[in-house]
Amino acid sequence: MDALLLSRIQFGFVISFHILFPAFTIGLASWLAFVEGQWLRTRDTVWRDLYFFWTKVFAVSFGMGVVSGIVMSFQFGTNWAVLSEQAGNILGPLLSYEVLTAFFLEATFLGVMLFGWGRVSEKLHFLATCMVALGTLISTFWIISANSWMQTPQGYTLVDGVFHPADWSAIIFNPSFPYRLAHMVLAAFITTCFVIGGTAAAYLYRGVHREAARRMLRMAVLFAAITVPVQIFVGDLHGLNVGEHQPVKLAAMEAHWESEGPGEGVPLVVFAVPNEREERNDYEVAIPRVGSLILTHSWDGEIEPLTAVPASERPPVKPVFYAFRVMVGLGVLMLLLVLASLWAWWRKRLYDTRWLLAGWRAMTLSGFVAILAGWYVVEIGRQPWVIHGLLRTADAVSPVAAAAVLTSLVVYAIAYAIVFGAGSWYLFKLLRKGPVPHEPPLSQEGGEKTPMRPLSVPDESIEDGETGATGRQEDAR
Repeated sequence: MDALLLSRIQFGFVISFHILFPAFTIGLASWLAFVEGQWLRTRDTVWRDLYFFWTKVFAVSFGMGVVSGIVMSFQFGTNWAVLSEQAGNILGPLLSYEVLTAFFLEATFLGVMLFGWGRVSEKLHFLATCMVALGTLISTFWIISANSWMQTPQGYTLVDGVFHPADWSAIIFNPSFPYRLAHMVLAAFITTCFVIGGTAAAYLYRGVHREAARRMLRMAVLFAAITVPVQIFVGDLHGLNVGEHQPVKLAAMEAHWESEGPGEGVPLVVFAVPNEREERNDYEVAIPRVGSLILTHSWDGEIEPLTAVPASERPPVKPVFYAFRVMVGLGVLMLLLVLASLWAWWRKRLYDTRWLLAGWRAMTLSGFVAILAGWYVVEIGRQPWVIHGLLRTADAVSPVAAAAVLTSLVVYAIAYAIVFGAGSWYLFKLLRKGPVPHEPPLSQEGGEKTPMRPLSVPDESIEDGETGATGRQEDAR
């Protein structure tokens, strides 16, 4: 294993950890803004307890995302120095804009959001939560813009092998950017949605925190009923864009080796074992012409086959082919679960249908798997290019020894196992314990600090052991 392969493995390992936490916090920040808005509107303590519960989860996830992001950024200098040298004039400012506009915004209001309850006005605290949510979306904007430019570069001039910006609007809003931004933001929201829904289903399955769980599951079903179909539509548009600008990637996604002939269309390959040496698929199960309908919106449409380019310009087919099917398969399962949930809701059986709750529990982490699969399709499918059609990955790697890269990879693996293992274990403990009643903050009345008047709690919450001594005894058990 040479330095190139080890550097690719290391970058893939680090970014696989990093993408999970920011994606989760993107959706979770917006969920917190919604929950706090509901608390301010209704003054229902269940919403307040949910806010504090998910704020703890957000704080841990945000911290792990920052740590993994710092480590990932180091690799541009250590492992990909040539890429930094040749494309730094474009990628550097884009990543700097993310820090200046998003990270500073999040850092400014995060402290108020986490520690300002009872210390600042309610409106200011709600504004801080909304600003943190906005910051996560702005961060996504710049990161996806930088990555999309590497997929579909434009707005540059190339002088002595170095990229120089010629049109920043063309660089930022490159051809694949709008589709990839919408696809990623929806993926982040859906990921958080299924974590919330799966957590709620687990509580209902165990018979704890029932009122809070009902609200979480109800909101998860409503939100997923909107976003999952929209994501399928956006994914279709994204696929058409890939076919226009990166046809070899699309061919790898479908393991499409040879054209079927004029008027024959493209089959939909349901399953196959791509054989790159023989340039064919083994054990193929395909449906004639359906691929054309999906990929080109035409019954007899054609896409460029893999054999249209030399083998040296093709990505590894197997990981792209299988990862794409994992992503699409999970999307279909999400849609089926949402439809079943809407049906159960209509029959007033959403909260007590055991097989449905088991389905939500099983799909709790499905969004994370789908995001990883989608990113593997995007990044592996771009190979052998790091900047599509202009700079090969093999030419962008740093001139370092393989032993040095292997050593850093082992150190990263050990450190990540410790840090993120402990963080994930703590998150699991938080999620299993669930929301607990939050003590009201102190307010200023007549110049003396006195406890704020306690708000009423739904009777059902008391019966379920979610408040008071009963709740504490249940949590202790």
